[in-house]
Amino acid sequence: MDHLTVDINRVIANAVKAMEDSKYQIYEICQSARSELEALEQELEQVLQETITTIDKVDRLEQEYRLARIRLTEVSRDFVRYREEDIKTAYEKATGIQLDLMVYREKENYLKSRRDDLQKRVRNVEQSIERAESISSQMNVVLEYLTGDLNQVTRIIESAKNRQLLGLKIILAQEEERKRISREIHDGPAQSLANIVLRTEIAERMLAKNQFQLVQDELVDLKGQVRAGLEEIRKIIFNLRPMALDDLGIVATLRKFTQDFEEKSRIHTKFEVVGRELRLPSAMEAAIYRMVQEAFSNVLKHARASHVSLEMHYSERLITLTIKDNGSGFRPEGLPKTANRNSHFGLIGMRERVELLEGRIDIQSSPESGTEITIIIPATSDQRKEIEDHEPDF
Repeated sequence: MDHLTVDINRVIANAVKAMEDSKYQIYEICQSARSELEALEQELEQVLQETITTIDKVDRLEQEYRLARIRLTEVSRDFVRYREEDIKTAYEKATGIQLDLMVYREKENYLKSRRDDLQKRVRNVEQSIERAESISSQMNVVLEYLTGDLNQVTRIIESAKNRQLLGLKIILAQEEERKRISREIHDGPAQSLANIVLRTEIAERMLAKNQFQLVQDELVDLKGQVRAGLEEIRKIIFNLRPMALDDLGIVATLRKFTQDFEEKSRIHTKFEVVGRELRLPSAMEAAIYRMVQEAFSNVLKHARASHVSLEMHYSERLITLTIKDNGSGFRPEGLPKTANRNSHFGLIGMRERVELLEGRIDIQSSPESGTEITIIIPATSDQRKEIEDHEPDF
């Protein structure tokens, strides 16, 4: 055992040193990317302002060009009142304005193209920063494990490897969820708000020119964008945690979820409850909701099903969830028992959530024969033995 401890200590020390060096390099990459992002954002702001100024200039030149054309037509028709010199002056003025208008239109097109390119580069740099921060966060998690008490690490290696992987997977899943929420806010409400600000500035300029009908049309469009942005925010909030879960309980929340799922996916959905509903601990209800949500998401993404059903069975001491679909199915024997870097947090994540609740999960499926998932969860944490007696090993 002492020899094993020494070997583990040496391996961990080398791993910690390598990861600390890599962490510092990632930090430098992040700082460089943030500096680049700040410079790009400043340049983008300048281009946006210059674009607005150029658009105003084009509008003024178009108005001046129309007046100059009218003037040229007027002097060209009346040879009595106007001399040839007047016609030449009017022609040169119209031609000069036309050239300026062409130049500024080209500048406007260039600025718009530059604006789009800068916005794309800003998004790319932001994504690079997010990836670097995600890697740094994952390295911090691993470093916390590696720099813990050596005797505890040894015991985990010898007797609880799966639990170690499970805890790491859950933490990484939390980081992925935070990144997903950040991306949803950035790509949805944040972009909408930025666009609304720009459109509001345009409306202000229209208002200054007394273009009331255009301003009214713009405000109607803005109102629609605000409503759409509000709907996106509500969806993000609901995905974080449905408020009905705390207010009405798991059954009412799942009933609403299955109804919404059927409306959005056009997959016929059936939800049944057997037995008397029991209010469960908040964390347990949230875990059940997430497992059902993940199962239905798998049906939508992979199963190509036309029908899916959910049955929730309450007994005195156990809760059983049965999810069936008539989709394409798969071979569950190819599903790994624990998470690894190549697995997705789908069925593997469901299995891990069930293990955290000290429950059992059975997945029955075959190609072209649909899938049936049975989840058995104890109503209280001391029912683990009853579950083991209730079903054979899966």
